[in-house]
Amino acid sequence: MATKTEPGRCYLVGAGPGDLGLVTLRARQLIERADVVVYDYLCNPEMLQWAPESAELIYVGKKAGAHTLKQNEINALLVEKARSKQVVRLKGGDPFLFGRGGEEAQALGAAAIPFEVVPGVTSAIAAPAYAGIPVTHRGLTSHVTFFTGHEDPEKTESSIDFEALAKIGGTQVMLMGVERIDAIAQKMREHGVRADLPVALVRWGTTGRQKVLHGTLQSIAQQVADTDFAPPAVAIFGEVVSLGKELAWHEARPLAGKRIVVTRTRKQAGALSDQLRNLGAEVIELATIRIEPPSDRRAFAELVQDAHGYDWIVFTSPNGVTAFFEMFYKLYGDAREIGGARIAAIGPATAQRVRDFHLKVDLQPDEFVAEAVVRAFKKQGDIENLRILIARAEEARDLLPRELGALGAIVDVAAAYRTVAETGDRTEARSRLVAEGADMITFTSSSTVENFLALGLAWPAGMEVASIGPITSKTARDRGLTIAVEARRHDIPGLVEAIVRHFSKS
Repeated sequence: MATKTEPGRCYLVGAGPGDLGLVTLRARQLIERADVVVYDYLCNPEMLQWAPESAELIYVGKKAGAHTLKQNEINALLVEKARSKQVVRLKGGDPFLFGRGGEEAQALGAAAIPFEVVPGVTSAIAAPAYAGIPVTHRGLTSHVTFFTGHEDPEKTESSIDFEALAKIGGTQVMLMGVERIDAIAQKMREHGVRADLPVALVRWGTTGRQKVLHGTLQSIAQQVADTDFAPPAVAIFGEVVSLGKELAWHEARPLAGKRIVVTRTRKQAGALSDQLRNLGAEVIELATIRIEPPSDRRAFAELVQDAHGYDWIVFTSPNGVTAFFEMFYKLYGDAREIGGARIAAIGPATAQRVRDFHLKVDLQPDEFVAEAVVRAFKKQGDIENLRILIARAEEARDLLPRELGALGAIVDVAAAYRTVAETGDRTEARSRLVAEGADMITFTSSSTVENFLALGLAWPAGMEVASIGPITSKTARDRGLTIAVEARRHDIPGLVEAIVRHFSKS
């Protein structure tokens, strides 16, 4: 973020072709400290989650027939903002490849505004690659040509040299211009390009919405019309297109073409989102909850301070472990101060979080619910008069302390944190969900269910529900939702596995 002594500067940043994993490290670093982010239609909106809460987000997207600002207005906006602020100008793909980044750089230079260009992965190469089409291949072609099908509308005639394209051959990649594919294909044929030349169109390349259309120079325009194949898309002309069906890998992933909503906290969404994306899904991260300190921090601190006096400490979630040990190490400088207390944990993620603090888990039931902890303690033998401390969420069910108390244990509950509705989440994810819909929404706790429904969003047609376990499922059913997927193992890998199983059947 800019300080009073830091001059303004504009960064012309390539946002990549759509897959979040193809954004450069430099791009993310700049977004994370930006004062202003000016972004385009083709930028993955998930990138905006990296911006500081205080950052100003300005959409200047352009698509056919709908321009929020004219180019000269965008230039003026960048100059105005960058006089005193750190501005990140996000442009789909690479800013200097048909991205009008050169024009924006000229405007900044003319105004004496310092600027920096951050190249991005261009869809001209990435989209074909995700469709299994190498733009060069030793056995087929050793050169590639890029051209745009969407030229300056003020031009009186096209600057595309179709005669030169016909002579040079090789692979030719056209960005923008799906609406003109008929005229472009006709011009190419008129200049001697053979009618049966393989052609492919890749729509929303590298994303979960990717669609590929294969044809020939003769047939492709009719295929576009017959399938309502709409922009944004990249067109590839050449013999390498014939490799597409042989080398297609993106569509082969089990969740390819699926759009899935993740409702966890911003900090925790990554683990689930990354696994879904790796399997081909497009993810919309819509945080519905956030984790905050407990209402009575003093009471929690006193229980943590006395942890050495308990026979058992039970952790019901990774959040509880984190909150407990953050408080513990504020009070003590030595892990041995925890005394002889043994540790029980619900679920592998909770157990791993305990191990992150270099402590052993003595009891971990096979099922990841409170009822399983009770059964596990019963197998341990008589627990009468044993002192048990349960570190959990403030709003958690009372089943565990009640049942352990019924077995004779002396139970104290340490409210380690509370789950509250996420009120500061930006609206981009909500707008995407309403406008584009989704195939599935994931709920990882009862609070994610309650707080998502509290948003009052219209339920997208056909959107199914995936639940992490029976408690979450019950909350969803009580609220009138139908559960399509419930994880057999009540953790993130188990949820992902269940989602994959569901879509593989359908």
